[in-house]
Amino acid sequence: MKNKTSFLPGEGEAQPSRCPDNSAFKQQRLPAWKPQLTIASVLSTFFLTGAFCLAVGVCLVLSANSVREIQVDYSDKCSYCSKLRENSSNWNKECHCSVNFTLKEDILGDVFMYYGLQNFYQNHRRYMTSRSDAQLLGRNVNIQRSYCAPFSAYRNGTPMAPCGAIANSVFNDTIDLFYSRNSSMIQVPLLKTGNSWWTDKNVKFRNPESYNLSFAFAGTARPPYWQKPVYLLDEEDERNNGFVNDDFIIWMRVSAFATFRNLYRRVRRVRHFAEGLPAGNYTFQISYNFPVTRFKGRKHVILSTVVWSGGSNPFLGIAYLVSGTAATLTGFVITGIHLKLRKKKTYFQKQ
Repeated sequence: MKNKTSFLPGEGEAQPSRCPDNSAFKQQRLPAWKPQLTIASVLSTFFLTGAFCLAVGVCLVLSANSVREIQVDYSDKCSYCSKLRENSSNWNKECHCSVNFTLKEDILGDVFMYYGLQNFYQNHRRYMTSRSDAQLLGRNVNIQRSYCAPFSAYRNGTPMAPCGAIANSVFNDTIDLFYSRNSSMIQVPLLKTGNSWWTDKNVKFRNPESYNLSFAFAGTARPPYWQKPVYLLDEEDERNNGFVNDDFIIWMRVSAFATFRNLYRRVRRVRHFAEGLPAGNYTFQISYNFPVTRFKGRKHVILSTVVWSGGSNPFLGIAYLVSGTAATLTGFVITGIHLKLRKKKTYFQKQ
């Protein structure tokens, strides 16, 4: 294959040519779509986009406003338990408190219970990486070298299961709901399984393969702030134990903001609660185990319904409204500029 050569004036030696080959690709002669932007196409794009965003935004805002929600803060009402829990030596002492509230109207449909935390920063880099995905998949329970340090093993060498700062700080308050009816207290039935994502339950979290879960975790110890080992998280349901426990899985899905809520329970629609929660007096019975005073946090319980767009969060609807308004205003500005320039052009043509 011969190289193309070119001669420069005053030189007798041939120099390699830097000209690209005469092909459609290298000479940029491939078929291409070259849109011709006209004033009609530009304005129609802005106005149609604005109308679409405004319509979607209105629907989302109306949908979010239709959510029934009640929020109860129990940080101050359980102050005695909070002070007790600030002393780590009282970790094995139980402390209970109750919070009364009233529903003025029925909450119909599926009712979800959330726990909320304020001023708890789960988005810290060291905190987010303090976990072992290999351990949570059940591959190596006795893991010691990982990003979990210093919550990877005790001083005597016993590894923690699960390891890491996220698992160690798991939310462990127990919240029960009671309904006052005819001078008697009826416990509201709550579902504690089926609250996590399918991918979490079946892909990201798995227990080690063993005929006995306690045998699978032999040689490990619970994290320092836990009151029971991982294989006894749910003593009533063996399928909700270990790394596949719903409460544990939901906590391990860290939040991007300092104020967040996590799904805790769902109201089981049976008997008096077949249609939802009837109006009346209710009581939260709380076993207080999660202190928040040291980091100036707050804790609350939320009872809420959901709609097709999710829970009570108007942010997405407001974002659509702002985007639609901006697109529509931009269309009007472009229209005004176009009319002004066309009027000026017509004036000069007459001159």
